[in-house]
Amino acid sequence: MKKLISLTILAAAATAAAQSFNNIELGLTGGYAGGLSGEAFVHAPNVVGPVGIKVGVAYTRPSDSIRDSSDIGAGPFSGYKAAGATESGSATVISVDGTYGLGEVAPGIDTMVYGGARYGMFKGTEDYGSGLTTTYSSNSFGLGAGAMASYALTGNLSLVGDLGADYFFKSTIDRKTNTAAGPTSDSYATGDANYNDFNNRFVRPGTNFKARLGIKYMF
Repeated sequence: MKKLISLTILAAAATAAAQSFNNIELGLTGGYAGGLSGEAFVHAPNVVGPVGIKVGVAYTRPSDSIRDSSDIGAGPFSGYKAAGATESGSATVISVDGTYGLGEVAPGIDTMVYGGARYGMFKGTEDYGSGLTTTYSSNSFGLGAGAMASYALTGNLSLVGDLGADYFFKSTIDRKTNTAAGPTSDSYATGDANYNDFNNRFVRPGTNFKARLGIKYMF
């Protein structure tokens, strides 16, 4: 989480250096986006009328990283899990959005909609113990949109809710395997004959719905 905050503060500094904005908002939310997820963001509202800019960095621990039913030639992963294998994964998403303020829909409740580009960095690992692991990784571009509502708690501090969805395009899958004989690595582009096998095994979002709740502070 400290890494997310640091990256977001750097993004805010770069945005502010490019142009002078009023009422910069720094926010932190947590909830669900394919797993337990948190996001730090900076928002410059009303850059041109009701139009603003929002930059965010989100981190998620996926609820599923390796598909149990997948079989790449040596039996389904569920069989290895029954024998003690484990799985883990992570997803880091950088977002750059245009925002449009809708104003107050009720006293004290301010709303906006947003949409823009996404860059996702996804990873999933099969761990068989004794240092034997297989790790899949993939970086994908995407698009996203959503809506945020905020309720003022004090003069500058607000409760904020975020509902939205992101879509990520298919991309090359890298695989690194650690064996007793040493590490091996290979890559599978979207047009490769074996791509669908590894695309089915390595779970990462196509369309990803998100719901988060947190706070934001206006400077």
